[in-house]
Amino acid sequence: MSNYLKTVDGDWFDRRLAGAMFWILAAFILLTGRLFYLQMIEGKELRRLSQYNCIRIQSVASSRGLIFDRNGQLLVDNRPSFDLNIILKDAKPVDQTLAKLAGYTGFPLAEFKKNIKNIKRAPGYKATLLKSDIGRNMLAIVEAHKYDLPGVDVSVVPLRNYIHPQNASHLLGYLGQINPDELKRYAHAGYKSGDYLGKFGVEKTYENFLRGKRGGRQVEVNATGQVIRVLETVEPQAGSNLYLTIDQNLQELAEDLLKDKAGAVVAMDPGTGEVLVMASSPSFDQNEFVSGLSHEKWNSLISNPLRPMANKAIQAEYPPASTYKIVTAMAGLMEGVIDENTTFYCPGFFKFGDRIFRCWKKAGHGKMNVVQALTESCDVFFYHVGEELGVDKLAKYAKACGLGSPTGIDLANESKGLIPTKAWKKSRVGEKWYKGETLSIAIGQGYNLTTPLQMLALTAAVGNMGIRYKPIIIQKAVSAEGEIIFQQKPVQLGKLPVSREILEIIRQGLWAVVNSKKGTARRSRIVGIDMSGKTGTAQVVRRGKNGSDDDEIAEHHKDHAWFVAYAPSENPKIAVTVIVEHGEHGSSTAAPIAKRLIETFLSKGTESDV
Repeated sequence: MSNYLKTVDGDWFDRRLAGAMFWILAAFILLTGRLFYLQMIEGKELRRLSQYNCIRIQSVASSRGLIFDRNGQLLVDNRPSFDLNIILKDAKPVDQTLAKLAGYTGFPLAEFKKNIKNIKRAPGYKATLLKSDIGRNMLAIVEAHKYDLPGVDVSVVPLRNYIHPQNASHLLGYLGQINPDELKRYAHAGYKSGDYLGKFGVEKTYENFLRGKRGGRQVEVNATGQVIRVLETVEPQAGSNLYLTIDQNLQELAEDLLKDKAGAVVAMDPGTGEVLVMASSPSFDQNEFVSGLSHEKWNSLISNPLRPMANKAIQAEYPPASTYKIVTAMAGLMEGVIDENTTFYCPGFFKFGDRIFRCWKKAGHGKMNVVQALTESCDVFFYHVGEELGVDKLAKYAKACGLGSPTGIDLANESKGLIPTKAWKKSRVGEKWYKGETLSIAIGQGYNLTTPLQMLALTAAVGNMGIRYKPIIIQKAVSAEGEIIFQQKPVQLGKLPVSREILEIIRQGLWAVVNSKKGTARRSRIVGIDMSGKTGTAQVVRRGKNGSDDDEIAEHHKDHAWFVAYAPSENPKIAVTVIVEHGEHGSSTAAPIAKRLIETFLSKGTESDV
């Protein structure tokens, strides 16, 4: 019995021991398996997460390239912007942290919450922008309470600074934060959400030159996300600097002369196509776009009937008025309809069928040849020439002069204008062309539409004896290290469709416009400088039953004032086009502006290059 009990007890103990050993072995196998899984399978990811909790990679923004004028005068640089950010993983409890931050800074709590509303699914350690450009005072407040604001950080990024606000705004353009569509389009170029890029003007056209290359740094942070030390830094690369063709001193003068007016002034070197001035009025402050434009301010800009956001030098289209008579004279002479001795009598009107087309001078100009007709801008003379030519021949020469198509300047959204033909009217309006309509076309009215830059390019070509140049706005791009990485050369687009002999006849007329006693711009003569030009008065609405100018008319229905010019008349160094909306008379409103610019440019030698 005793042996039996011993056997039973031994078997029971062995079974208990075996069971215990089984469970111990099972636990050991599970633990070993878990360790194997964590180390071998998930080890890489866990090491990454562990490292990310204490060591993080921070992006470092690059400085955008600077912009200078042709003489090396700084136009656009960068200033430090203090941006308020939050890292959601470090900021817990987020609502409490945001409430404290709003209390310390005075910024609306609702604004903070709105900024993080769509970031809930974003990586937890990615910084989210709460408020940009908070200023040094707010920076001091946040830094003073940083231990009470876990996850809150202030980063310093370069922000665009336009040194001369509202000056050359339409040429320089502005920056804006990248939107979702642009982010998809430029994802391959390394842009990230929150980045700025050029939206308009030079800033947009030369984005690839101006933007730099982002840098980064590896930092060690504590449990609240505060940086303890910087472990490694890859310095960002600054963008290339641009040297434009414009003369800032001349640009400022043009802006001042256009003050309180709507219109545009554009000037170029006739021998290269370099744009010296591009002013459009009214203008806007580019710095407001960098800081973030309110909806109210944006709406006020785009709803303004004077169109401050349009670059009128390249986007606004106007009837060229009497400046188009250059083309009509060219076509008439080249087609043999007239020669330099052909004359027509101007009694102050031209009868065509049962209609009367009036000359701007009611008493008439009397007997006129082409030089005299250009000098005194006789409408009747050009009615005769236009009637003989027809609209299609006029269009042929206008288009060969560069009208009716973009000049090719490196700025977005350039308008092409309109040079009508019989076929155009049939397809667009659905009606045939009437011969009487050609008379209006011949003096630059009717369906004719041109931009100030197109008329400038034509005027410059007349001044340089027939070479059409592409208007250019950049001289060179220079890297941050001082290396020239791009240099613009003059680009010839072709020649005017006119012989040298005929061009000389036209040039005689343009010289007399300013320098003859009967010239329409005689009051704008410059002592010691021969200037050639052509005035124009573009009719906005027809006045009176008989086309009279004596009727009272609303301001916005008054005529536009044109003046195109180049100087010196022989071997010109500058060509200028001025358009003043509702300025009424080119001779009294637009010509004096061109005179001041030309006189200043030539007398002070501002044409010097870098």
